[in-house]
Amino acid sequence: MSSKTGTLYIGMTNDIKKRVYQHKNHLMPGFTNKYNIDRLLYVERVSDPISAISREKQIKKWRREKKVAIIDSMNPDWKDLSDGWYE
Repeated sequence: MSSKTGTLYIGMTNDIKKRVYQHKNHLMPGFTNKYNIDRLLYVERVSDPISAISREKQIKKWRREKKVAIIDSMNPDWKDLSDGWYE
């Protein structure tokens, strides 16, 4: 996820619509609320929670440039993938 200014956040969940809703409505205290992280830019699906945690940790270690590259590869216009979910 990202803010409008480009601050990136990496996280995992088993309910993407609920989690994005929480971020968009600032229901989660902490980093995402402080930096107004409310745009879903990239999603990966994995088969199990252990794989999800491992992948999250892997991506969090990456430099910003690599994170931007993976977003660009799937969503070059950085459109909010959750647009229209809550209308």
